[in-house]
Amino acid sequence: MRVVFHSDVLKQLQRLPRDAFETALQAIIGLTHDARPTGAKKLVGAQNDWRIRFGQYRIVYQIDDRGDVIVIFTVAKRSDAYR
Repeated sequence: MRVVFHSDVLKQLQRLPRDAFETALQAIIGLTHDARPTGAKKLVGAQNDWRIRFGQYRIVYQIDDRGDVIVIFTVAKRSDAYR
């Protein structure tokens, strides 16, 4: 699958602490192989929106199986991720 980033995600990644940045990057790379990895949860009220949890951070993304695309919407602390 191909990964596409929302315009704000690159700034969000740059603001992460180094260890969280590396973990997020590995999780995003992993999405190219498995769009629904173990531990990923579908968001309630959304058709194709999912989230991955790592520590206090979340990656919120959408899967387009027809277009073989994953769109990353946000990488943020839990308290900010769902706003």
